[in-house]
Amino acid sequence: MSRNKSHIDPRILRTRKLLRDAFVELLQEMDVDKITVNRLAERATINRVTFYLHYRDIPDMMEKMAADMTEEIKSVLDSKLYDGKEVVNLLEHIAENADFYKIILTSKVVPIFRESLTVLLRDRIVSVLDEKQGESPILKAGIKKDVLIWYNTSALIGLIISWLQNDMPYTPTFLADQFFLLQNRTILLKDDEK
Repeated sequence: MSRNKSHIDPRILRTRKLLRDAFVELLQEMDVDKITVNRLAERATINRVTFYLHYRDIPDMMEKMAADMTEEIKSVLDSKLYDGKEVVNLLEHIAENADFYKIILTSKVVPIFRESLTVLLRDRIVSVLDEKQGESPILKAGIKKDVLIWYNTSALIGLIISWLQNDMPYTPTFLADQFFLLQNRTILLKDDEK
């Protein structure tokens, strides 16, 4: 979950994972403002001092966890950037880590994770649109680029959150296919009018 993971001592990675898992467990039981370093360290089966070797406080830990999450998702998306299955890869990754994502993305009291994912997805959508250089049929139909970016970002975030909240009733591939069908509905509707 961290940048340059291969260069970090495995003990550090293990401790951070213990803390992350403990944080997610505690979020299931109580509000974030009731989570203390003592509770977190106890749940993670580490010493309080060990926590402070990694983080200043709980908000610092959440910021670093959000940054790690963003880096991990970037890595997942970049690993198969041009295979046309970025959304499938993203959804598969989220499904593999469902316990973590269900808690951190669906929580309204810990918005930092959702905000980090939103920024990442928005940047990816901008990048894809820039690659197409105005060749998008939706842009050609007169939709403003910023409106398309807002819409696609919100739609994808909403889809992921609803999917998690409903215990992922569809496979990542099926859900991605549904998402793309919805994305292309404007084109399909215009074609039907001809």
